[in-house]
Amino acid sequence: MSILSWILLGLIAGFLASKIVNSSGQGLLLDIVLGIIGAMVGGFLFSLFGVGGVTGFNLYSLLVALVGSVVVLYLYHMLTGRRTV
Repeated sequence: MSILSWILLGLIAGFLASKIVNSSGQGLLLDIVLGIIGAMVGGFLFSLFGVGGVTGFNLYSLLVALVGSVVVLYLYHMLTGRRTV
């Protein structure tokens, strides 16, 4: 995947994860960063279960990135003391 694809996938996954975890986005830059980190975490978690991680810019990769982003965002809120819904 190109860097632009990673950024776009990260933005979408980070934004959706923000909506799932606390009903509001964290801001454009933080959503992108958390989404990209979440894609890597999601790929790692899925590989632990024997399933492939991020494979490209597709719906499956978005799901993997979304799962990882929710995990990362939840941990972020735990560490910063922000309230999650």
